[in-house]
Amino acid sequence: MSSDDAWVGDAQPYLAPRPEGTQDAWSAEAEARGRKGGQRLLAVTEVDPPETVRHFFNCGPGDKVMVRRRLILLDGEPVELADSYYPMNIARGTALSEKGKIRGGAVTLLGSMGFVPEDDPLEDVAAATATAMQCMSLGIPMNSAVLVLTRFTRSTLGQPVEVSIMTMTRHLQYRQRKQAS
Repeated sequence: MSSDDAWVGDAQPYLAPRPEGTQDAWSAEAEARGRKGGQRLLAVTEVDPPETVRHFFNCGPGDKVMVRRRLILLDGEPVELADSYYPMNIARGTALSEKGKIRGGAVTLLGSMGFVPEDDPLEDVAAATATAMQCMSLGIPMNSAVLVLTRFTRSTLGQPVEVSIMTMTRHLQYRQRKQAS
């Protein structure tokens, strides 16, 4: 996707469990714009978490987390790398730890397990220079700029349930909701 494409994003569809038989949020969002969204699962594995994930999940030394790594596609072309991390006490023994698509998506699974995601997660956005691996995966030239969006999600009961780190090649705009006081 070129940086000229107008695309105003809304995080809400990605935080709500999906009704049975409906598309994932990304496919639905792309389709609403006359495009085709998709994703390819690259890996599901236990890892030592990056520092931001370790801190959010309050992991101790040596604690592992589950990561699901995906390549996000738009019209068959890579536009994003998405790494979603989950605490092991939530992921172990569930579809979060299995190699394969999760029916209804991770948010739907988390909700069915009693971990309904909050409506307003913290999101951190930064610009970065893509790593060699990111350039290769995304099909972009070396030293390309990317947008890195990190979403920290807690359940409605306050428990940290997911950290998603999304490395994007596209321009992104957000609409913010004003909350009543």
